Amino acid sequence: MSNPNSGTIAHQVSGSLLSDANTRLEKALRYVTIGEDAIERLRAPKASLTVSIPVRMDDGSLRVFQGYRVRYDDSRGPTKGGIRFHPGVTLDEVESLAFWMTFKCAVLNLPFGGAKGGVTVNPKELSKFELESLSRGYIDAIADFIGPDVDIPAPDVYTNAMIMGWMMDQYSTIRRQITPGVVTGKPITMGGSLGRETATAMGAFFSIQTLMPKLDRKPSETTVAVQGFGNAGAVLAELLYRAGYKVVAVSDSQGGVYAAQGLDIPSVRQIKDATRGIKAVYCRGSVCSQIDHEVITNGQLLELDVDILIPAALENQITAENADRIQARYIFEVANGPITSAADAILESKGIQVFPDILVNAGGVTVSYFEWVQNRSGLYWSLEEVNRRLNEKMTEETERIWVTAKELSCSMRTAAYVHALDRLGQALRTRGTREDYRS
Repeated sequence: MSNPNSGTIAHQVSGSLLSDANTRLEKALRYVTIGEDAIERLRAPKASLTVSIPVRMDDGSLRVFQGYRVRYDDSRGPTKGGIRFHPGVTLDEVESLAFWMTFKCAVLNLPFGGAKGGVTVNPKELSKFELESLSRGYIDAIADFIGPDVDIPAPDVYTNAMIMGWMMDQYSTIRRQITPGVVTGKPITMGGSLGRETATAMGAFFSIQTLMPKLDRKPSETTVAVQGFGNAGAVLAELLYRAGYKVVAVSDSQGGVYAAQGLDIPSVRQIKDATRGIKAVYCRGSVCSQIDHEVITNGQLLELDVDILIPAALENQITAENADRIQARYIFEVANGPITSAADAILESKGIQVFPDILVNAGGVTVSYFEWVQNRSGLYWSLEEVNRRLNEKMTEETERIWVTAKELSCSMRTAAYVHALDRLGQALRTRGTREDYRS
């Protein structure tokens, strides 16, 4: 049903990211009935915090870093979302990511709302001691804003289990009690969950495996290119390789490689781990030899003629400027927001199917939920149990969104937002609506 308030959920901000995120809802709002009260509640973040974090550097100087934490919506439960350390972090970006997390948690039917955090910093320029000081200082600044029943951070771009461990330890020190449930993605020895580090990739893999038969695709006949050979992209590339897909190209921030005959992904990962560079190699033990390949840029990888393109790096990789040159048949968004709304329209006109980030990369937050549950119960699961539960979640919600897309004759992205809006609308309605207060 058409909604008279279409396109008005996200508040108007000067930055482009959140405004662009809001345009994805315009199509979805045509298919759902959501009350004015729900729209009003979702129009702006529930709370945004900007902090300054002073850090004493190794040379004795003092630097002050800018940090952010945004809780967008908690109608379905405490908010959940990662913390990224990146030089491009802005409040607009963090608000946008918190907005997306709200819908991602609803898509997977997790009892969470959406949040996100970040610090404007290039972590590669910091020593390990400086990085620890920054991580603990960030928690010092936001400790009253988070908590296991309020807002639960997790890893994101350039943060990892070690940093999450520091953050959990700092929060526990402030509260004078061990509080493992305040942060997920921690080291196993500090209450982390088995399977968390590979969760984003595993979730994407389960979603791809669910959809390929519906698209009449066999792994052995399917070529794949992965932009972003980091934690999620590299693990997913290897999962696909071992499942029989032909992974022909991978790249990181420095560039990439393309081999029409396919890459030996375990060998590429071995070299990446050893040298921090990507090379097209085949390894037997510690002996590696190069194979025929082309050196390509990230931009060139996006434009390769492949069956599946997987953007697994940062936002806004496919825009109106390059969308017309994209040749992939299917795009699975493992990064958050890698395709702009303007590019979406171009890709759709070209017949390219996009499977959205709020579904495809939701494995990370799903296993974060599992970790939070384990922390609260004190009962910890095996890796097999974690992956079994993740497979069930990803398969179930992928199937539901596929059916919704077919029933409404809309894109998978629109169907995912419809699915999320239905759940958010139900949660918000239980808090009272305009109709409840009419005399």
